Amino acid sequence: EGIEAVPVQVEVDVSPGIPTFDIVGLPDAAVRESRERVRTAVRNGGWGFPTQRITVNLAPAYTRKGGAGFDLAIALGILAAVGVVPAAALERVAVAGELALDGGLRPVQGALAMALAAREIGARYLLLPRESAGEAALAGVDARPAATLGEVVAHLTGQRPLPVATPPPAGPQEEE
Repeated sequence: EGIEAVPVQVEVDVSPGIPTFDIVGLPDAAVRESRERVRTAVRNGGWGFPTQRITVNLAPAYTRKGGAGFDLAIALGILAAVGVVPAAALERVAVAGELALDGGLRPVQGALAMALAAREIGARYLLLPRESAGEAALAGVDARPAATLGEVVAHLTGQRPLPVATPPPAGPQEEE
């Protein structure tokens, strides 16, 4: 909201039933469209997409959610629900990122504000696109940059840990 990031908890349930993919919790059009980005990125990443009833809840339900930055969290929630990613690996982890159809991660706006909010809620670290991680690192949080959904899954499953991002170098130094 404005320049302040408001934490949103992404909850995912995958259960038997007619295959549907619903997102609830006051999502805007960009968030609702994440269904197709997430479905395609998961499939193109080599994981099967569940043909069951998928419900994604963005809490708190009374706050309007906007933008494509929820894609990565939704994808990880689905992958955790079907056992690809250990659910415990996502505990107290903040996540932001837009997914490309090939599973690539696109930068998010407001990474610094997100990092400050992640620190405030006690997140262990923040997962986000490589291009956004330097900005987030300015807040002094453990920001973990990734280029693809596959890199994030490999990190969460313990196969290839992601490095900790460093802040970008300061502007040009004045000579004395």
